[in-house]
Parts: sequence; C-alpha cells; structure tokens
Amino acid sequence: MVDTQAVRAEFPILQRSVYNRPLVYLDNAATTQKPRAVLDRLSAFYCKSNSNIHRGAHFLGDEASGAYESARETVRRFVNANHTHEIIFTHGTTDSLNLAADAFGGWFISPGDEVLVTEMEHHSNLVPWQMLCKKKDAVLKVLPFADNGTLQMERIESALSSKTRLLAVSHVSNVLGTVNPIKLITRLAHERGIPVVVDGAQAIQHIPVDVQDLGCDFYAFSGHKTYAATGIGVLYGKENWLNEMPPYQYGGGMISSVHFGQTSFTETPFKFEAGTPNIAGAVSLEAALEFLERIGIQDIAGHERDLLDYAHARLQEIEGLRVYGQGADRSGVVSFNLEGISPYDTSLILDKMGIAVRSGTHCAEPLMQHYRLSGTIRASFAVYNTREEVDRLVEGVEKAKMMLV
Repeated sequence: MVDTQAVRAEFPILQRSVYNRPLVYLDNAATTQKPRAVLDRLSAFYCKSNSNIHRGAHFLGDEASGAYESARETVRRFVNANHTHEIIFTHGTTDSLNLAADAFGGWFISPGDEVLVTEMEHHSNLVPWQMLCKKKDAVLKVLPFADNGTLQMERIESALSSKTRLLAVSHVSNVLGTVNPIKLITRLAHERGIPVVVDGAQAIQHIPVDVQDLGCDFYAFSGHKTYAATGIGVLYGKENWLNEMPPYQYGGGMISSVHFGQTSFTETPFKFEAGTPNIAGAVSLEAALEFLERIGIQDIAGHERDLLDYAHARLQEIEGLRVYGQGADRSGVVSFNLEGISPYDTSLILDKMGIAVRSGTHCAEPLMQHYRLSGTIRASFAVYNTREEVDRLVEGVEKAKMMLV
C-alpha cells in the first residue's frame, strides 16, 4: 500500500501553488515530477563526480564511468534483461524507436516487406516506421482498434503474413490507457518468426515490466516519464539482434579502430552510444528506478488503478461527458470531452483552478481520427496523486461546463 502523503513530501514542486491554489498535477503522461532522491543524485554527480566516461585514466573519469555503468545494471535489473549489454542509453523513447527503425529496419527491411503498427500508436512509434517504409519501398500496414479502445487479437493474427518483417505496438496507449497484451501479441508474432518492438513509455512507471517474460525483441522507454531527468531513455534489445544491427550514429566512444580507408566499431551497447552520452541523466534514471523499487511497482500499480477507476466513475457522473477507452485493462490516463465544448477551453479553465491537464491530440492523430475528434482532455496519474485531486478535477470540469455551455 502506498503512503501517498509520505511520497508527496518527497516532491518539492508539489508544495507550490498555481494562481493561489494548491497545484494539482495531472499531466504525468507528458512528464513526471522529480523526487528529492533524483534531484540530490543529480546535484551530487555534478558537484563531486562530473567527468567524461570510458576515456580518461583519472579518478573522476573512473568514478563517472562506474556511476554510468551502475545505472545500466539497475535498468537491466528493473526490466529483467539477460545482460547489461542489451541496455542502450538514448535520449528518450523517440530516440530509441528511431534507433530501432534506422538500425534494424535499415538492415532487415527490403522492398515489398510489411511493417505492422496499430491505429493507437503515438507518433514516435508510427512516423519512424512510416518513413522507413517509404525509404525502403516497403508497406506500412495498420491494425485498427475497437471503439472501446482495445486491439482485436483475431485481427492481429490475420494481419500477420509471410511478408511481415516487424510488428510495432505500444504497451500502454498514451491516450486511452489501454494495456495491450504484449506477451500474447509477441507469441503470435514469434510463431511466424516476426520480431516485436514495444513502446513502453506509458508502461514502465505504472506496471511491472519483465522483458524476458513479455518476450519482445525491443522495448523503449523514457526517463523523464519515470521520475528521472529529461534527455535520457533506454532501448532494450535482444542480444542476437543488437549484434547484427549496424550503428545508428557515428563518432567518439563507439569506435574500435579508424583509418582513412576503413573503420571498425566496438561491441554492443557502446556501438549505439556515439559521443558523450547524458551521463547525469543515466545517474538520475538509476535514482528514479531505485525510488520506484523502494515503494514497490506492484503497490504503485494498485494505487494508480484505484485512482483511474475512481476518476472514470466520477467523471462519468457529469452529464454530457464522454470517456474514451473502456477496456478492462487500463493504466495511467483517462481521456474525455464535454459535448460541444473545446478541450482546449476546458483545460484553460482547469489551469486557472491550479489543475494541470493536457489537451489536444497527444501526438496520436490517427487515434483521434478513429473517433473523429480534434482532441481530448487527458488527465494522467502518478504515484503522488490522490483521490482528493480527482475530486478537484471533477469540480473543475463541472465549473468549466457551467461557464462554457
């Protein structure tokens, strides 16, 4: 069970007011706030250990290198990867998925091949594959979802063909909160020899993630949505794929030998981490994952599911309000609209009441097109949110309705 008040005390920003009202922060799907453990780790690194890594033969260089590789091991443990060299540090989920599209897709996708994505994908797990298919003269196939926001397993089976070379799918929809059955999807794909790329940006901080149990070939997530600093992310990849894939970028740190006529590259994961990486970001990610482990990801999942169910129930008490995403397995977010009222106008009124939500397409325009919408209001939850904050959200939505109708 989560001691919410004790958790909230660890986040300095939650103590502030907005427009003379206590802050209610419900935009966690965009980015989470940072606990003192993360802020202190960042400060300590820059004040005591700052140096470049894997190069300088001096004390600070060794210390910084050790901190960076310790973070890699913590990520490996958190997602239960087989090896640390299956963990690649990137700038975030978007960078991770672009790496996968460029390095995997550029090597293994040929003209006439098919890449399967779903209709609910964030642009970061759609556009890289779309651009890859255009570049390689391959075919992008789209798997639609049902109106309740869930994928239809029988349609996945029929969509997979002898031409399918890759399936890309989100673990949790950033708009609907739908938790997709990744283990089942992966099994169906692997029965046909098709690798699976998972966008885990909206899952890793909410529910347990075990990449070996899921069976997926790649898994991407961001630090800044996981209570860590911005500009750090992870791409997990199975060793067999990473060993075959060429580098994504070129420069220092990923070179074995360079001559004007020939360059050879070092082993994974370093061949995918060109240049000076976000060392402090990796250190902050380790602190954030340790913070989640201390609370317990199962307890976090239970706490947030309680908030989500409570929010669904309370919001649907408001006449003329529609919630999108009614699947049984949901996590993290609730998206909704008031009939005849712009989501942007509603979010502005909520902001004046100290309530931070997101309005718009949430970088998922094809999903919006499914419902024929220009956007939604999205409230997204974190471990520090409370039922009382949900009540303030409902009160704010009711006030917005009264003012705007």
